[in-house]
Amino acid sequence: MRKISLFIAMSFDGYIADSEGKIHWLTGQGNDGEDIDVYSEFIKDVDTVFMGRKTYDQIVTELSPDQWVYEELTAYVFTHKQKESSEKIRFTDQNPIELVRKLKEEKGKDIWICGGADLAQQFIKEDMIDHYYITVIPTLLGSGVRLFENGGQEIPLRLIHTKSYNGMVDLVYVRR
Repeated sequence: MRKISLFIAMSFDGYIADSEGKIHWLTGQGNDGEDIDVYSEFIKDVDTVFMGRKTYDQIVTELSPDQWVYEELTAYVFTHKQKESSEKIRFTDQNPIELVRKLKEEKGKDIWICGGADLAQQFIKEDMIDHYYITVIPTLLGSGVRLFENGGQEIPLRLIHTKSYNGMVDLVYVRR
């Protein structure tokens, strides 16, 4: 059965965006010369990505305005605004929990919850995330968009991998 993964970065104090919704701070503490690419390893097992409209807008306006970076994946963008879908980018107002339950039963690789916080929190609340890939960025924002907010329940996790580079720490957890 397909697994659900949250692969995301957050500040040291738990925010995925600053108080203006910006992510310019998503960098390490400098250039330490290490060529670390955890994303390429992660993405090998994924063929579907879920994201909210704000995350989609950030990708196409800030992060990669000239090229859609998830060309190899089927992307579901959750929004209440009507937008025309393509074969690879599907805009939808479906319930993301119901959609992922349906997709998990189909053949395919894993499903990645890319962001934002509202979408991630829905899956956390339902305890549907199998793998948590969290990169902690060496920045204290003080305010902004929290990744973990009002989860409502305890979810015991097991740490299975860590990696530190350029002041950042990658943490990989699975449910116990």
